[in-house]
Amino acid sequence: MAPTKGEGPAIGIDLGTTYSCVGVWQHDRVEIIANDQGNRTTPSYVAFTDSERLIGDAAKNQVAMNPINTVFDAKRLIGRRFADAPVQSDIKMWPYKVIPGPADKPMIVVQYKGEDKQFSAEEISSMVLIKMREIAEAYLGVTIKNAVVTVPAYFNDSQRQATKDAGVIAGLNVMRIINEPTAAAIAYGLDKKATSVGEKNVLIFDLGGGTFDVSLLTIEEGIFEVKATAGDTHLGGEDFDNRMVNHFVQEFKRKHKKDISGNPRSLRRLRTSCERAKRTLSSTAQTTIEIDSLFEGVDFYSTITRARFEELNMDLFRKCMEPVEKCLRDAKMDKSTIHDVVLVGGSTRIPRVQQLLQDFFNGKELCKSINPDEAVAYGAAVQAAILSGEGNEKTTGQKNKITITNDKGRLSKDDIEKMVQDAEKYKSEDEEHKKKVDAKNSLENYAYNMRNTIQDEKIASKLPADDKKKIEDAVDAAIQWLDANQLGEVDEFEDKMKELEGLCNPIIAKMYQGAGADMPGGMDEDAPAASGGAGPKIEEVD
Repeated sequence: MAPTKGEGPAIGIDLGTTYSCVGVWQHDRVEIIANDQGNRTTPSYVAFTDSERLIGDAAKNQVAMNPINTVFDAKRLIGRRFADAPVQSDIKMWPYKVIPGPADKPMIVVQYKGEDKQFSAEEISSMVLIKMREIAEAYLGVTIKNAVVTVPAYFNDSQRQATKDAGVIAGLNVMRIINEPTAAAIAYGLDKKATSVGEKNVLIFDLGGGTFDVSLLTIEEGIFEVKATAGDTHLGGEDFDNRMVNHFVQEFKRKHKKDISGNPRSLRRLRTSCERAKRTLSSTAQTTIEIDSLFEGVDFYSTITRARFEELNMDLFRKCMEPVEKCLRDAKMDKSTIHDVVLVGGSTRIPRVQQLLQDFFNGKELCKSINPDEAVAYGAAVQAAILSGEGNEKTTGQKNKITITNDKGRLSKDDIEKMVQDAEKYKSEDEEHKKKVDAKNSLENYAYNMRNTIQDEKIASKLPADDKKKIEDAVDAAIQWLDANQLGEVDEFEDKMKELEGLCNPIIAKMYQGAGADMPGGMDEDAPAASGGAGPKIEEVD
């Protein structure tokens, strides 16, 4: 469906940290284009061998044999300085070599056709962009010139400019760089247009392979406005993989008294298995890992359950909720005013992440109607069609409808420097806030657990009525106090907690001792867990 201009249609490219995806507007809808392997997402990997350069699946598939010359995660370096703290911490994790180049630009060193070569992150990213362009060209049968490329909302000016430069190096005319969450919202806006009336508040929760973005947008009559963004440029599926890798490295040490952490090839094979296991655990409760001759001829067989995987990552999963709160705070919105919560990014398939998010929004159904891996490329393809004037076939005049406004505007150099200083300040504020939230949550958990405990028939029958009443009153009072003091200080929450424990624990302890061995075995699990678990507290009471 190429326009008569002699160049093919404009495409939308989601240039991801771990995977990329390309889409095009065709036959009145978006087509997400599969690569030569039949996959609709392509690894953002580039590999160099003695004879050739490989990009995408081919590069990722040979990574175990050639770890030091296979480059991935270039998005983590793009537009950054070698001295940046995140760059320094990343370098330690990567099997390939990164050195400081001119103007402190990180340069990736690989062996290509027998000699050392240096590449910038822009060059590596441009290779991935070329691959995505070729995938589209193979499908459409025409040459492609124009593209819309997406970046995380978190990217600063130099990262955006560097991404644009990568497009230029790839021979593309980058018509526009748009934020990933905005692209997802565009995809979503078209998805939902038929039903939408009035203004809609949409929270986009984008947890991908390497970056995490939360954005709050309002959509009204096709106009998208970014109200707030937050997130973590360093949180994603890879971090969950790393936790599992470390877990199995320790297990290998225990079982076989050998440390594989110094062997890049073994680690790489283990990581590949862990990534596969993680995906499997989103749909099953348990999976096995089987790697023949993992290290020094030792075969490695093990199993991991979904519960264990969740436990290994629970702090990270919880950390995913903080930017959601920050977004709502920054936009001065209450979570009850959010109409839709949209999942983007492959890691949002993890059931526990969905559950935490759903619980945060009081059981609200999450929007999963768009394939989370493809939503961003989908929106980029829509935007590309509109910018190149093809999108107006959809409905007359529709091309004037989708406007992306962001009153924040672009960042200047001074802004960025100021943000760095602010970031330090915010970091300590955030830590304070986290302490507060933790204290509040443990009080809330204790109160509700205690309420459930005394409502349990087996326990209620063993509790004297006046004791039960005491606990009920105390719990109700605590819950009322909590509702009224959501923004209390850490010590207030802790004092309340002590007060409530002081009243409830002796009563419960007395009841357990009185009941003796009659208590059902599983009962102690229902006993409320205080900050340190109600169990240990009981010993002191006596």
